[in-house]
Amino acid sequence: MSASGLSRWVLWPGRAMSRCVLEPRSPGKRWLVAGLGNHGLPGTRHSVGMAVLGQLARRLGVAESWARDQRCTADLALAPLGDAQLVLLRPRRLMNANGWSVAQAAELFGLTAEEVYLVHDELDKPLGKLALKLGGSARGHNGVRSCISCLNSSAMPRLRVGIGRPTHPSAVKAHVLSCFSPEEQELLPLLLDRAAELLLDHIRARSQGASPGS
Repeated sequence: MSASGLSRWVLWPGRAMSRCVLEPRSPGKRWLVAGLGNHGLPGTRHSVGMAVLGQLARRLGVAESWARDQRCTADLALAPLGDAQLVLLRPRRLMNANGWSVAQAAELFGLTAEEVYLVHDELDKPLGKLALKLGGSARGHNGVRSCISCLNSSAMPRLRVGIGRPTHPSAVKAHVLSCFSPEEQELLPLLLDRAAELLLDHIRARSQGASPGS
């Protein structure tokens, strides 16, 4: 196969990681969407970005397609979105090292920082509030700081998912590492669905050459 023919395909790991298969690549844009969090601590506020990725995978019909990729130390799933292709990523690292997985995947798939979306928790927004930000500083978030350092760029679009800030500063660590309360969990399905829809709308617009607002 010629180099030009091969460029239309991507190397995709099988579930058991014992073999690789070639799957067709969409002819349009490709985007990486990374849900930040602590591997092994699902259901916590700090890992809400990973929960959004789970909902996004369900919306796109690839919830059963997650595969572990040792090159990125992450779980990956590919999903079509019109003529575009999404690479969904959930790092298999602690939050402070998420950037290594994101940067390795970006390099593997030939993506720039502007083509990488980060989804993460936001202390300074109440639960239920979402904000899509185009680039900027880490604002004290260690997972975002790791991504900025490893990608050597702060240009990544981010979806910030509000989890609320406790009144006392000393309670912040316990707050982010704790699971959502039963009352909060009742709000999560709608929140995750809204977050997935906001991401999809933004990516669709950018794929079509539009300039959606931040």
